Amino acid sequence: MAAASQGSRSSRPQRRDPQGRPPQDGYGVYTYPNSFFRYEGEWKGGKTHGRGKLLFKDGSYYEGEFADGEIMGQGCRHWAATGNTYSGQFVFGEPQGHGVMEYKAGGRYEGELCHGVREGHGCLVDRDGRVYCGSFHNNKRHGRGHMAFPNGDEYDGNWVRDQRQGHGVLRCADGSTYEGQWHSDVRSGLGSMTHCSGLVYRGMWINGHPVGRAARTVILGPEVMDVARGASFTVRVQLLQDNGAVAASEDGRVLRITAGVRYVQLPAYSEVSFFTVDAGRREAPIQTPFGFQCIPYPLSGLEPRAANTPEIPTGDPEVARTPDASCGQGDAPGGLPAGRRGSCCPEGCRRVERGCAQFEDVCLGPPPPGYHPVPFLDGPHQEASGRPGGGLSPGTGTPTTQDPPGGSRPEGAAEAEPGTEAPPGEYVIMIQDVTTPPFLGRRLPTAFKHLRVSARGPAGSAPALERAPEPGPGRAAHPRGQASPPDTTSS
Repeated sequence: MAAASQGSRSSRPQRRDPQGRPPQDGYGVYTYPNSFFRYEGEWKGGKTHGRGKLLFKDGSYYEGEFADGEIMGQGCRHWAATGNTYSGQFVFGEPQGHGVMEYKAGGRYEGELCHGVREGHGCLVDRDGRVYCGSFHNNKRHGRGHMAFPNGDEYDGNWVRDQRQGHGVLRCADGSTYEGQWHSDVRSGLGSMTHCSGLVYRGMWINGHPVGRAARTVILGPEVMDVARGASFTVRVQLLQDNGAVAASEDGRVLRITAGVRYVQLPAYSEVSFFTVDAGRREAPIQTPFGFQCIPYPLSGLEPRAANTPEIPTGDPEVARTPDASCGQGDAPGGLPAGRRGSCCPEGCRRVERGCAQFEDVCLGPPPPGYHPVPFLDGPHQEASGRPGGGLSPGTGTPTTQDPPGGSRPEGAAEAEPGTEAPPGEYVIMIQDVTTPPFLGRRLPTAFKHLRVSARGPAGSAPALERAPEPGPGRAAHPRGQASPPDTTSS
């Protein structure tokens, strides 16, 4: 444009009114009386008309088309105070219509404007690298639009005054997807998230947080699970919310089952064993909520299982499951609702369905290398076996003296022959949340269940020796033959 102006000046003589009046026709230069404006360009009937350049005293300028003394048509406007430059359509001196605004602070807008502000459809690249294409109102993102973030996330949905509000879909760079309601730029209302770990949450959100998410894990069943040596058993698990309701809005969280054996055992009153552990095989003991520590012990019978990963619903998110639904002990959730096929669960792991999971045919394996069980053959054991039923009367306390872990063999003990079954004793079942990566950056705490393995007697004999749980604060002793109340022990 500047070149065209210079060419016009060179081809036509510049007219200057000797009496200070603006030129009438042709090309001319005129400085306005207030000396703030200076115009160089075409005139018609004493008015700016055609192409020209209006210079401002502060360094700003407009170069482009004029009509009947007004800035009208295509042109370029530069503001010295802000450093911004606009190229596009003008109406009565204001950017209006389609144009491109370049911002000195960084960023660029291309689209529709009205009275100098963004209005209508356009594409804005801000100084942080975010790219928005969609509707604008009063210079703000408003209406339907799509935004791409520098980290690879993308949002497609409704906006209100520069904030995500209404229905929208967020697709994250890590593969996670959220579809549902937004308010004040955060997830709020009904929505569904398919996390990159395979976990799916369908339900209510408030201020960006899922209301019905799981807060802890519980293992169903009595306080102490009693199983016979070599027998398999089933472990049923529920995920609970903060209010104690089952987290039925969750699918796909990965839980792993592991076991431990009591680190220091006193088998004076039952057919149990303790272990001497080779120095090279010792691991850091795990603290349990039962007043003792345990060391890892292997499980068997847990084969990898294929899991179904549910697809995120594309319709109304109100199809979310009722958050207070529960999974009874008769249920056997092993996979997820039909959907796209997910990866196989690792060995010893199961995916949660509607807040519940089940581990079937679980069995304690033989002692691993370096673990040497030491059964008691006489002494206190004989006294215990001489009692009816081989058990303790309610309220019998456990001796407080403990042998050092991995220490010398107690009197009356003989080293057991290697076998394929776990020796009688006290064990711990642990359920760990191993969802990777963690859902919203947090894993659930480990849940524990006390397991007691008793020796199997010969055919037709009385059940193996069992020790009744010792009464604790706030806990009454249960007579033998009565089941203990259901326990929901978790860390």
